[in-house]
Amino acid sequence: MPGQVGPVNNEQEGLLAYLAQMRYVVRLTAYGLTEEQLRATPTASALSVGGIIKHCASTEENWLATIRREPPSMDYERYAANFKLADGETIEEVFARYDRVAGELEKTVNEIGDLDYRIDIDHHAPWDRKDLTHWTVRWILLHLIEEVARHTGHADIIRESVDGGTAIGLMAAAEGWPATSWLKPWKKES
Repeated sequence: MPGQVGPVNNEQEGLLAYLAQMRYVVRLTAYGLTEEQLRATPTASALSVGGIIKHCASTEENWLATIRREPPSMDYERYAANFKLADGETIEEVFARYDRVAGELEKTVNEIGDLDYRIDIDHHAPWDRKDLTHWTVRWILLHLIEEVARHTGHADIIRESVDGGTAIGLMAAAEGWPATSWLKPWKKES
């Protein structure tokens, strides 16, 4: 996927394209990392690259359930577990889950075809605004873009702390961009 979203024909296409771009960029933070590095917590927080990606998949899965008017998929009693790779859980499994959820979300949004489609808020999460009665599909897509973008920033800092990999260098390596005097694709340390 290129480093930027291409032309869009309408608002729904644009929102889905920017969400897909943010998913891609957060996944790049795991590019070339070992299982140990994916679990590393080298900064002041308890966050890891793998845990952040798992959280993004869990969050999107929960919002998909909200749009479909299904019970929340996230167990709020185990909220912190959504930020950590479980013992034996691989990044490939998390990526497969994220891909499945992303495909289902895009399919659902396209089937609804109405960004103003309303979903009642049940206020089960403490951060749900009490002064609102409903979400719209538009609001949910914008929120998901914001959520993944925020966590991508966290993952970028963690990744740089793990092995010095930076967003543009990782993208250059993953996409096979040529090195220039000002851009060096990331390379795994030997």
